[in-house]
Amino acid sequence: MNAPVRNVAPAVNEGGWLKFLMGARERLPAAERRVADLVLERPHELLQLSLAAVASQAQVSEPTVIRCCRSLGCNGFADFKLRLAQSLASGQLFMHSDVAPNDSVAEMTAKVFGKAARTLLQVRSQLDPARLEQAIALLCAARRVECYGLGSSGIVAADAQHKLFRLGFPSVAYSDAHVHGMAATMLRPGDVVLAFSASGRTVDLISSVDLARESGADVIGITALGAPLAARCTVALELLIDEDTDIYTPMTTRLAQLTVVDTLVVGVALRQGPDLLTRLQRAKESLRSKRVRGFE
Repeated sequence: MNAPVRNVAPAVNEGGWLKFLMGARERLPAAERRVADLVLERPHELLQLSLAAVASQAQVSEPTVIRCCRSLGCNGFADFKLRLAQSLASGQLFMHSDVAPNDSVAEMTAKVFGKAARTLLQVRSQLDPARLEQAIALLCAARRVECYGLGSSGIVAADAQHKLFRLGFPSVAYSDAHVHGMAATMLRPGDVVLAFSASGRTVDLISSVDLARESGADVIGITALGAPLAARCTVALELLIDEDTDIYTPMTTRLAQLTVVDTLVVGVALRQGPDLLTRLQRAKESLRSKRVRGFE
């Protein structure tokens, strides 16, 4: 299982740093989490506090505050406060474009498309190229790929399977908890699971991932930053998205997951060489008879 990452600066822009903190707090030790909670509860006030004052109000030692700063990728307390100030100055934590009941169709459309575009740009800056490279390498070497998801993430799993199938990879997609739980027990070393979860807290999916790892398979997780699922994956592609998936069906999260799938598939395709183009062209030719004559 992956251990909490320390001393690695978050791969997010400065305006998104407070959002990063919200997602990362779950992976902090209990004492350090008290520091993070203090920051999230009173971020503006904390900018005026000394190291000793922060330690006192969080009821921890000063070294614990420093460790928390370093766990979050900062060089120290001063760097921590600088990132916090930049995030507050950007105002991004409080920006939203929720649709209002009195919005016109044009306003509603602009908000939906605007939020989708912002989400994709934010996720692009969050993704760790080294982890993407590792995930692509696992897929290229996979004997078999199984795609697991539930609910809307099950739809993304089906999309991933379809794209991998077109590249010639033996692959399946399961969106039933009982089925992917059984399937996971039959995997072997050299197999790869793509696990999708917007929240990363779904017990059934986590159970299937645990079974897959016990069977010797590698798991690539596309899930929320700091989620329990991420810690169980061989490679975790963690997404920090401002969306309440506890209440609403994931919308921009789904788009981000689909785009990550496209990124992985393109990466795999590029490593297949010119032979892939020949196979893809043959597959395309097989579809000609399925189209209306004159519109092939």
